[in-house]
Amino acid sequence: MSRIGKRPLKLTQGVEVNFKERLLSVKGPKGELELRAHPAIELIIDTENISVLPSDLSAPMTPMLGTTRALISNMIHGVTEGFQKQLNLVGVGYKAVVNQKKLVLNLGYSHSINYTLPEGIKATVNANTKILLESSDKQLLGQVSAEIQKFRPPEPYKGKGILFEGVKIKRKAGKSGKT
Repeated sequence: MSRIGKRPLKLTQGVEVNFKERLLSVKGPKGELELRAHPAIELIIDTENISVLPSDLSAPMTPMLGTTRALISNMIHGVTEGFQKQLNLVGVGYKAVVNQKKLVLNLGYSHSINYTLPEGIKATVNANTKILLESSDKQLLGQVSAEIQKFRPPEPYKGKGILFEGVKIKRKAGKSGKT
């Protein structure tokens, strides 16, 4: 069995967990998330712990145990504290504005880009070039931030584009003249 999958998950204060008909729902102060459990996985829930076990001990299900435990751990962290990602706009004239549930991006194109934020994502813009995305769902947050970055991916020559906070792009040297 997976070493990580063997460890029980501790439930924090204010988190409600329900498991009915292979559907796990986790509810907390920041929202509610659901997960459909794999048929080869069994969840044992008591007042303060969640244990992930294989339903059939003879079948090798170690990858599914660790994956399921990690997903449940992310759900618990998401509904209690939430997840954040910061995107930096690097380039002359690049800016962003939030209008209700739309993110309006000016990225050097002849037109502005209107990106509709999905349900469960909250965006704030600081200093016109820093976008802070917040959500209780880690997978949705990563997907939305990747979709936004696709509008102007970072390029290695001038360092312009939409960059994740803390990620450094490897810069390349430009063309060198004849010697």
